[in-house]
Amino acid sequence: MQGIAYARRMARTLVAAAAFAAVATTAMAADPIKVGFSIALTGANGPNGKQLLVALEIWRDDINAKGGLLGRQVELVYYDDQTSPPNEAPIYTKLINVDKVDLLLGPYGTNQITAALPVLAQRNLTTIGILGTAANHEVQYKNYFSMISLGENPIREFSRGFFEVAMAQNPKPQTIAIVGADAEFGKNSTDGARTNAKAAGLKIVYDQRYPPTTADLTPVVRAIKALNPDIVYVASYPTDTVLFVRAAAEAGLSAKMMGGAMIGLLATPLKMQMGPLMNGYVNNAEMFIPAPSFNFPGVDALLKEYQKRAKGQGIDPFGYGFVPFGYAAGQVLAQAVEGTKSLDHAKIADYMRNNSFSTVVGEFRFGKNGEWAKPRSIMTQWRNLTGNSLDQLNNLANWTIVWPPEHKSADIIYPYQKQ
Repeated sequence: MQGIAYARRMARTLVAAAAFAAVATTAMAADPIKVGFSIALTGANGPNGKQLLVALEIWRDDINAKGGLLGRQVELVYYDDQTSPPNEAPIYTKLINVDKVDLLLGPYGTNQITAALPVLAQRNLTTIGILGTAANHEVQYKNYFSMISLGENPIREFSRGFFEVAMAQNPKPQTIAIVGADAEFGKNSTDGARTNAKAAGLKIVYDQRYPPTTADLTPVVRAIKALNPDIVYVASYPTDTVLFVRAAAEAGLSAKMMGGAMIGLLATPLKMQMGPLMNGYVNNAEMFIPAPSFNFPGVDALLKEYQKRAKGQGIDPFGYGFVPFGYAAGQVLAQAVEGTKSLDHAKIADYMRNNSFSTVVGEFRFGKNGEWAKPRSIMTQWRNLTGNSLDQLNNLANWTIVWPPEHKSADIIYPYQKQ
């Protein structure tokens, strides 16, 4: 009898243990998948980083409404890098070692991505950088992927349209001034412009970079004006875009074509500050505008949701230049996770290298150094602005695509000052 009672007790114990294990397994399965990233919420990139954060929050909510990833909900874990590259290594170290995130995204911006890559490469982790120009061209880390549509030669691609359009004019320009911020983004952009200028046979009469902390670009603008170049290529961050445009207007700098990679021309609050001063400027930094040729599946719904959430937050009310690429980064990550049925970074990276992705910024594949295999860049020109109102800034008659031919909405006005 004692043996029977003992056997029964053991059976009950085993059943209870199995039930506990099942509950524990279910609880573990229900734990959220943590996606970690660094994002600029303050500093020079703060206005753009805030847009990207909203985009990723919309992606999280959308993916969770569909059941999450691998049957688990998604949680975002992020920190403000303050637009300071030295913050990237400690942030990603904390995400990995302390927060124990499952997946990684970001950072946003060339300088920030470049600073983060050594930490990720040391651990063989995978990430998708957002809107960074040639951030991986030196490290060439195999598990980095780029959410910017500049193709496998981004340094030259970033200014290709500028020079193709300029050299198609009659008479062709003969001289050029090249100027940009002295940081990774500015260096990459001006290096590409210099190479393209030489290939076009242009004489470079000015080629300088200024410290990113420069508060007054008037001396730079006056030096350029004294050399009277036919065209001027500028690689500027948001704040110094405004500084350059205002200094050029005050100094009377009026080349036949001015612009380049001017990030400030993407931010609506800054565009409202500049208003008609932007007339004539061309910009290769645009990756997306709400034109018919960019109406990819899902992007309208995304922008409407963003614009609803943006109200009252003091951030860009439209989100055109940044939100689609932030959301698309999440889409790529989700498709790779579901495609591999895994959170293993090596498997995810291998999937990204060998598959195409359908996103709100179109369908594409990754190529060399994690860049897009096929480039898709555009050049826009501002024109006919008479005020600073949102309706003028959102009017595609004032915000035109002048290159390439497949996306073109208007011919360039060249030289603009003669109109």
